[in-house]
Amino acid sequence: MDAMSLLMLVAVSAALAGAARHTPVPPPLLLVAAGLAASWIPGVPEYTLDPHVVLPLLLPPLLHTAALDSSYLDLRANLRPVALLSVGYVLFATLAVGYFAYLVVPGLPLTAALVLGAVVAPPDAVAATAIARRLGLPSRITTILQGESLVNDATAITAYKVALAAAVGTAAGWGEGVREFAIASLGGIGVGLVLMVPLHWLRKRLREPLLQNTLSLLIPFAAYAAAEELGASGVLAVVVVGLHLGHRSWQVDFATRLQEAAVWRMVAFVLESAVFALIGLQLPVVLRGLGAYGVGRAAWYATAVFAAVVAARFVWVYPATFLPRALSRRIREREADTSWKGAFVVSWAGMRGVVSLAIAFAIPLTTHDGSPFPARNLILFLTFTSVIATLVVQGLTLPPLIRRLRLPVPDPEGRTLAEAQAQNEASAAAERRLTELLADERNQLPGPLADRLRAVLERRRNAVWERLGTVDEATGETADDTYRRLAREVIGAERAVFVALRDARRIDDEMLRTLLRRLDLEEAAAYREETGA
Repeated sequence: MDAMSLLMLVAVSAALAGAARHTPVPPPLLLVAAGLAASWIPGVPEYTLDPHVVLPLLLPPLLHTAALDSSYLDLRANLRPVALLSVGYVLFATLAVGYFAYLVVPGLPLTAALVLGAVVAPPDAVAATAIARRLGLPSRITTILQGESLVNDATAITAYKVALAAAVGTAAGWGEGVREFAIASLGGIGVGLVLMVPLHWLRKRLREPLLQNTLSLLIPFAAYAAAEELGASGVLAVVVVGLHLGHRSWQVDFATRLQEAAVWRMVAFVLESAVFALIGLQLPVVLRGLGAYGVGRAAWYATAVFAAVVAARFVWVYPATFLPRALSRRIREREADTSWKGAFVVSWAGMRGVVSLAIAFAIPLTTHDGSPFPARNLILFLTFTSVIATLVVQGLTLPPLIRRLRLPVPDPEGRTLAEAQAQNEASAAAERRLTELLADERNQLPGPLADRLRAVLERRRNAVWERLGTVDEATGETADDTYRRLAREVIGAERAVFVALRDARRIDDEMLRTLLRRLDLEEAAAYREETGA
């Protein structure tokens, strides 16, 4: 892949992802479909997923940004279901799908079948949670899906390494495999725990936002590389560090947080767009490698494996959801809102993604004795078809399924009321502190400036309450909506004057940028209040 091909991939996939936001089709599905269509167009460059690029260069930033946006407290509160899915289900799917493939595909060794099972075991880290947020699923389901996606890749990669060692003939036995699994898992968590404190300490000590955000971009790669160098799970190391930094982000100065949020949103958008387009573009590579397996026979195997992948998740999720409730009254009381509908959505939201394909491409061509790896091309084909089928079939049907089940959606008025109450308490504390400061003769301010500080606090306190107020029949706006709209119009008028002064050479470009940044921050504050961005 040359530089121009890479540039075209990023540009086109980003444009399609942006366009998908204005359609009812989730962006991942549109990008996969576009990749599939483009793979048939003559002259389109051939893009091959290189596992040496995907795993160490694409996976860490995607996991890191997901961990930063996750709630450590919510994940801790839902640790049992998250662990059952991210560890228990992945291991179960590895064994169940692998053994099923062993029974269905004639001549497929059990060890190679288990490699396939490990490859297709982890659901995608992006697609399900993106759809869940877009449709407003209950927060607990969204937390569980997001928590699963943070850890399941580590479980699958470790299980894959164990199964692969057995398949190529380098494993000493299954006991050794279990030991390797434990070392990789505990080692990855340990590396993350060791790195998270000094990295956060360094972030707090750096005073330059550009340096802080440069460090932020390097952190996931450093954590992944350090863990992998020690034979541990780089995925778990990245997740542990990301969760800690996200939980403690309030201790970093505001300029860093503003820049960091924008930087990571851009990185995640570009990478996710390119990754889903790349999935569809793998079609020619996969078909060319089928070799001795006919298309008809391979299609039957693909259908059977896809059905096994879907069925295995239902077989695991329902007992894992309701068996602990039946055995423990404490769990029943703590998870009173659990229903068969939520379990059905979690079962159906098992789309596979780029990690599965990247792992499949990493399967070696030969075994330890130099013979060809058994059915490698078929495993690659079955992985590709499982990824495409789950993304298309489950991805397209998940939104109407969620609407049909009529799950309880988050109450926006309740959230606004909770936000207003929190803001009220914070504003009261701020007013008390301001009174204390102004009582000190060293902090004396002219009356208008002191009144401005009080007015800002009053405005912040009232803004959220006004969202719960009545709506103007003529404009459809609350008083707060109207305030923000007028404020942005006024800011726009100021901005136009500054630009005119620059064009008239009465101020220079450097001063213009300074003045515009002040206005941008004011407008950004109003925009964040309006959209919750």
